[in-house]
Amino acid sequence: MPSITVEPCTFALFGALGDLALRKLFPALYQLDGAGLLHEDTRVLALAREAGSEQQHMAHIEQELRKYVGKELDEAVAQRFLARLAYVHVDFMKADDYVGLAEKVGSEQRLIAYFATPAAVYGAICENLSKVGLAENTRVVLEKPIGSDLESSRKVNDAVAQFFPENRTYRIDHYLGKETVQNLIALRFANSLFETQWNQNYISHVEITVAEQVGIEGRWGYFDKAGQLRDMIQNHLLQLLCLIAMDPPADLSADSIRDEKVKVLKALAPISPEGLTTQVVRGQYIAGYSAGKAVPGYLEEENSNTQSDTETFVALRADIRNWRWAGVPFYLRTGKRMPQKLSQIVIHFKEPSHYIFAPEQRLQISNKLIIRLQPDEGISLRVMTKEQGLDKGMQLRSGPLQLNFSDTYRSARIPDAYERLLLEVMRGNQNLFVRKDEIEAAWKWCDQLIAGWKKSGDAPKPYAAGSWGPMSSIALITRDGRSWYGDI
Repeated sequence: MPSITVEPCTFALFGALGDLALRKLFPALYQLDGAGLLHEDTRVLALAREAGSEQQHMAHIEQELRKYVGKELDEAVAQRFLARLAYVHVDFMKADDYVGLAEKVGSEQRLIAYFATPAAVYGAICENLSKVGLAENTRVVLEKPIGSDLESSRKVNDAVAQFFPENRTYRIDHYLGKETVQNLIALRFANSLFETQWNQNYISHVEITVAEQVGIEGRWGYFDKAGQLRDMIQNHLLQLLCLIAMDPPADLSADSIRDEKVKVLKALAPISPEGLTTQVVRGQYIAGYSAGKAVPGYLEEENSNTQSDTETFVALRADIRNWRWAGVPFYLRTGKRMPQKLSQIVIHFKEPSHYIFAPEQRLQISNKLIIRLQPDEGISLRVMTKEQGLDKGMQLRSGPLQLNFSDTYRSARIPDAYERLLLEVMRGNQNLFVRKDEIEAAWKWCDQLIAGWKKSGDAPKPYAAGSWGPMSSIALITRDGRSWYGDI
């Protein structure tokens, strides 16, 4: 039996027929049910604007659930989960449609309202929930992106805050639900081996790479207005940077952790107009090869605007102005149509100050802590050891001490990030969610880059699909005498 107890609730999923709900959220709720983590009285309401019969939409949801859960689907769990589920037609902008919703929800259970919709309608949904008496004691879950800049994000957050206080607002960044990201807290603060050396005295530099092998995948309308900086840097990569760079929180409470993350964001050094040419690279993929197949360039994708200057790749150097990280660069890189799907953090430790081995081996003397988020979650520490053999002398080799979660915990299934996040919402735990001032601090830093690009008028650098980005992204790090870890 699970050791976690969760109160019964009514989980209302707005945008239930969208890609996110069908691909991620319903399968996550199914897995929670299978793990015994949904209270037996918990109900799930699938809310969408689409007309048609409830039976038709329920059949579609079931079909997609079976597709995305796949071979591990348990028929008994599936039937139990589907019995919790009901489809409700709601026009999110019409207050009258919420009357029927209120009748279905009732007053016996807490309501959790998940907004898998564009942020532009968050305010209207909140207002309409309030009009029918569904705001009291309700928790709302907001999907990113929340705005496209600081000003628009404030408008969205302020519209929600009129009806829901911060302690009942849960802003999702699904990277924060990943098992390895959670382990960053334990790795850093439960091991003196790392925490005593987690500063500028011992760390040379940090890399954060989030590479996507796919292209736009039919998301042109959204992505071309956003670009890779807004879509990935502003949330996912800056959140990872915060967890790596933050000082120890006073405790594990949500606000203690988020207070330290905000301090990191506020300490990020602004990038000057001159720095845009040396510290930041943005690119746009052109035709090339991915997984052995020819693929079109960004401007050749379906429904594309052939004059678009939206970036599909960003690499940059970020510097944190505080004692812990003075002089330690953080290199961030993310892009579409990269050679592989990869999310990893690499901590490069400084070389020993007194070197006693053969001079020709010095270049490989560098301990590295490699934290993999995908595709295979795990942690690897590269250390130097002596080569085995009587004839090897003191020839050194670099090898891993590693923890691969799928190998180490063979009997345990690694939960998807959304499973953990949905569970924490039901538990009322905000540790893994982003606070309003975090959003604003991240946008403030990113807005300077967007404004700088707009003022300079420089077009994104082209890079071939299937490559690691523009050549200038390599120059960005080699200029500092370093190289991206693991590039082939």
